[in-house]
Amino acid sequence: MSRVLIIGCGGVATVAINKCCQNSDVFTEICIASRTKSKCDALKDKLQPDTKTVITTAKVDADNVEELVKLIESYKPEAVLNLALPYQDLTIMDACLKTKVHYIDTANYEAEDTEDPEWRAIYEKRCKEEGFSAYFDYSWQWNYKKQFEEAGIMGLLGTGFDPGVTSVFSAYALKHYFDEIDTIDILDCNGGDHGYPFATNFNPEINLREVSAPGSYWEDGHWVEVPAMSIKREYDFPQVGMKDMYLLHHEEIESLAKNIPGVKRIRFFMTFGQSYLTHMKCLENVGMLRTDPVKVNGVEVVPIQLLKELLPDPATLGERTVGKTNIGCIFRGRKVVTGMWNKAGVYNVEEFDPDPYMEALNKWGLPWVVEENPQLVE
Repeated sequence: MSRVLIIGCGGVATVAINKCCQNSDVFTEICIASRTKSKCDALKDKLQPDTKTVITTAKVDADNVEELVKLIESYKPEAVLNLALPYQDLTIMDACLKTKVHYIDTANYEAEDTEDPEWRAIYEKRCKEEGFSAYFDYSWQWNYKKQFEEAGIMGLLGTGFDPGVTSVFSAYALKHYFDEIDTIDILDCNGGDHGYPFATNFNPEINLREVSAPGSYWEDGHWVEVPAMSIKREYDFPQVGMKDMYLLHHEEIESLAKNIPGVKRIRFFMTFGQSYLTHMKCLENVGMLRTDPVKVNGVEVVPIQLLKELLPDPATLGERTVGKTNIGCIFRGRKVVTGMWNKAGVYNVEEFDPDPYMEALNKWGLPWVVEENPQLVE
């Protein structure tokens, strides 16, 4: 039995909240909170008739620490599940520290204002020292580890699918199949068709910033960065078919390089259709992916935020999408024949025992298989 405060009510949050409501024995009470309370109310009205989970809703500005603290103190949850924007990770972590409540999220911190001088100085130092230029990285959240330990609470990072399930796959492979893993290739294939000429399956602003950025991978103890979408492979995905996939920078590469001992190379690939790539390139060429404000009739507008308002809401795509998704990891190495995850500090999911997580995936509608002789990626 648990009481969980869920912050966010977008596309990813809607899927996660549905799953919580399917598991009412664990999620006995949830509060869905967002800046737009009407979205929370609509989701509650849709789910409540078919679940034993008691659902309440609240309005909160996730950029405001004191507002978050007030809500946490009022609702008194065992944990806060952050399904808001990555921009808001640190304010929510600060609120959890102040209230001594466990913190869980699905994606690592990313700065909204990439021109902020204080943030920029730290970012440019990291680019020089680490060798990758993505705006998102785990260092900001890993820095909370000692504070969370002292508060006696846990911060669990990257508990989505990728990162999340793919990270647990890696821990599972290391525990049950390998003495040492040499290489990890993470493949994300979305074979679904939503019927729109162009849409993103999660927040468009975050998605397009991620995809249009330089790609990078971990090799022999350091980062290798390449131009965006410059490394392409074709892969025959089981139950989906042949797809084009492209190398991207992705957050679990950073945590797996830290937590999987001896790994020599980690890469992340995601599939994209030609229509998506053509639309994205056109939008980039005309400046619609810009994150800095421009003046339109005397009003400041951020182009990528305007684009987000024009594109289909990712939360509406599920009901109209037809097809299959295939997400997994390919490992090469030397082969050998509910309270469990609770430790003060800040951790990534691959640092815990993977077995209970893997069992839960099959139980709650996310089946997985082990293919011991997969097609490899060149």
